[in-house]
Amino acid sequence: MTEQTGLNTSSAMGRNLTYGMLDLLGKAIVTGQYDDRVFPTEAELAKQYDVSRSVVREAVKMLGAKGLLTARPRKGTTIQSTDRWNLFDIDVLRWLLDRKFSLSLLRQFSELREAIEPAAAALASSAHSPEGLAAIEAGYARMEAAERNEDDPLEADIAFHVAILQASANPFYAQFRDVVTTALRTSIRFTNRFKGRTASLPQHKAVLDAIANRRPSEAKAAMAALIADVMVLIAEAERNG
Repeated sequence: MTEQTGLNTSSAMGRNLTYGMLDLLGKAIVTGQYDDRVFPTEAELAKQYDVSRSVVREAVKMLGAKGLLTARPRKGTTIQSTDRWNLFDIDVLRWLLDRKFSLSLLRQFSELREAIEPAAAALASSAHSPEGLAAIEAGYARMEAAERNEDDPLEADIAFHVAILQASANPFYAQFRDVVTTALRTSIRFTNRFKGRTASLPQHKAVLDAIANRRPSEAKAAMAALIADVMVLIAEAERNG
């Protein structure tokens, strides 16, 4: 990864180098590559990756804004504890998917889904527009197609759940889409890999029907049941070690 200099240098190239460094360092931190190691200095990183110190400095600053790093005079740059990371940041969420699979992380994601998605489903049942309902129906249709090997099961499931968040007509719920997407990617990998299961079409159809017929309590209960099923699998896996 070599920085271009002179007349060939452009602001776009500088941004690409910075974001490339951001991605390399962020992924390394989140996946534990610096665990039990002192985080390198700017000079060391610049030499290792053959970039300028200004590129490293900007990437480190961006990682600081995401809660991963902190820089203090005479103490250098250190990695923050996980509880300081911005877990709603799309880059941090993406890097979390590269970590070694963790049941505890999956459980924490699922606990968050339990708090968000049933309420969003209830709101969607009351507030959905024709376009919002159509998007949920399209997501479910993709899930049916996935059962026939005509679509990607993971992407179809994500489309269904994200459409419900957006149909809630509440921008705060809608902005949980990245968290829910990451949680689903983690959850579906678990259920497929360890249990040989795919998403239950009847459970998802129950959510869709309740939303379409504007029955908030039923939509909330159906979504809660869907996520509770995953929680049962997680608890079973934790018991079995």
